[in-house]
Amino acid sequence: MSVKDKVIEIIAEQAVLETSDVSCDSTLAELGIDSLGLVESIFAIEEEFDISIPFNANEPDKSDFDISTVRSIIVGIETLIAEQKS
Repeated sequence: MSVKDKVIEIIAEQAVLETSDVSCDSTLAELGIDSLGLVESIFAIEEEFDISIPFNANEPDKSDFDISTVRSIIVGIETLIAEQKS
C-alpha cells in the first residue's frame, strides 16, 4: 500500500468516512476532523510509518508541517520518510 493510500485510510477512519469520500484536495475541517481527531490521526500516522511528525497541537500555526489538505499531509510524510532513510 502506498503512503497516499495509507494516509487516506487513516484519515478516513478518524473521520468515520469511506476512503472514497476522502480526496487529496480535502481539508481536515471539510472531513469533520477536529483538533482531537487531528492529534489522533498524527499519532496513527507516526506509528504506521515509524516517523516523528514535527507538529505541536497546542501551536499548530507554528509548525513547519503543512496540514492544510490531505495532499499536503501526504507530501509532508513522504518527505519525512525520505529524510529518515538518508
